[in-house]
Amino acid sequence: MKCPGQDTRYWKPGAIFEAKCPECGSDVEFFQDDVTRTCSRCGHRFTNPKVDFGCASYCPYADRCLGDLPPEIIAAREDLLKDRVAVEMKRYFGHDFKRIGHAADVARYAEQIVREEQGNPAVVLCAAYLHDIGIHEAERKYHSTAARYQHREGPPIAREILTRLGAQEALIEEVCDIVGHHHHPREKETLNFKILYDADLIVNLVERQTGTRMKTEKLARIIEKDLFTESAKQLARRALLGENG
Repeated sequence: MKCPGQDTRYWKPGAIFEAKCPECGSDVEFFQDDVTRTCSRCGHRFTNPKVDFGCASYCPYADRCLGDLPPEIIAAREDLLKDRVAVEMKRYFGHDFKRIGHAADVARYAEQIVREEQGNPAVVLCAAYLHDIGIHEAERKYHSTAARYQHREGPPIAREILTRLGAQEALIEEVCDIVGHHHHPREKETLNFKILYDADLIVNLVERQTGTRMKTEKLARIIEKDLFTESAKQLARRALLGENG
């Protein structure tokens, strides 16, 4: 079945229109399903100002339907992906509200850090929601939540979720790599890993402070020594040491 948005039988008046070229001001004719057009006068290629990319932001076949997608639609798809991953994480953990809350808190810190550090939000936030996704299987198989078991069991589950949601293979590979060693940094790490690691460590420290509280001096040392990014250090100082600014 042809997509209704591409089928001229469903088109209404205004489906063919003219738009001004942003470079030279010439009129350029668009069909409603055109993603881009090139100005015949100056050669500038620009995005259809009226096209509705709503379905393209989530449809896994949008690139086949529309061809090369513009950057803003690719960004929208990745932004929507992390929201769908959050839903799948909650569905997977079910009534395990402790793990759901932890993942949501890690994602909240990660979102702040990735914005400041200019990492890849889609990779970082998908990894944040899925970093502990192997914990139930670790408990079931090994009766343990040890890092090595989480690292073993997490990536296949993360891969299944991301593949089902139509994520790009490169994103799947990077997220699964992060999930598969998120407790143990390697000698050389990517920025995206560092952001996830920092967000997870901050949340772990905050959670620990609700029980047996760590002394301020020890917290300060951990913040300075163990966190990778300056943005995370600033967030940790505010969250754990009560510092402003």
